[in-house]
Amino acid sequence: MVIVSYPVSVLIVAAVMPFVGGTLTASSVVWGALSGLAGGVAVWWFYLALAAGPMAVVSPITAVLVAGVPVGVGLVLGERPGVLAYIGIALALVAVLMVSKESPDDAAGDVAGGRTLRFTPRVAWLTVGSGLAFALTFIFLDLAGEDDAGLWPLLANRVTATALVWAVALGTGMFSFPRGGVLKLAAWIAVLDVAANAALLYAFQGGLLSLVSVIASLYPAATVLLAMVMLGERVAKVQIVGMVIALGAVGLITAGA
Repeated sequence: MVIVSYPVSVLIVAAVMPFVGGTLTASSVVWGALSGLAGGVAVWWFYLALAAGPMAVVSPITAVLVAGVPVGVGLVLGERPGVLAYIGIALALVAVLMVSKESPDDAAGDVAGGRTLRFTPRVAWLTVGSGLAFALTFIFLDLAGEDDAGLWPLLANRVTATALVWAVALGTGMFSFPRGGVLKLAAWIAVLDVAANAALLYAFQGGLLSLVSVIASLYPAATVLLAMVMLGERVAKVQIVGMVIALGAVGLITAGA
């Protein structure tokens, strides 16, 4: 899927750039490219971890690292949000952990192909590595977010991510283009990918890393909600509580920003 969606996202960003302006600078392109590499590695390692380990362990650990590491980096760099924002950050970390717990419909995922999925040392390294790589994606994108950079960082991000994905696919012999309905879905994914990452880039340009990153890390709540509404999946009570806490956390962070 990403073999198609990533290069299509490059074309979309390139087509939109003339309408939004922006100044090309070396720093915005370098940090944008690094964010793309980190994002590509993060997705790769995350799915490797899910393929061999239990989702109930892999997903929450990854989510907490994605949310927590950028917050810590932002505070070290001197960011000082308000008291309400600190409370919101703490609640958001809790919400991410709760929402990332496996749903009842995912419980069967702990056994795949007749084998039990175990949290082995290799899975642990992949899990932590993917979480840190996702966190670096946020951090690098924040560093790339110069006020007048426009979408140049995002273009660099998508180009390097595409190069990494294609290299891995070719190196592992898994390079194949989807067809039919899957190909159309990949194109729509590219559109949503560009919209989401452009919004995140502009959020970093106007906000604090410690606040923007923790709000962005609440994406599992939206995923769970869509799974409930559109796919009719069952959701654990702890996930529902986590979504409610997430809403409160966003409100507190907004008020304390």
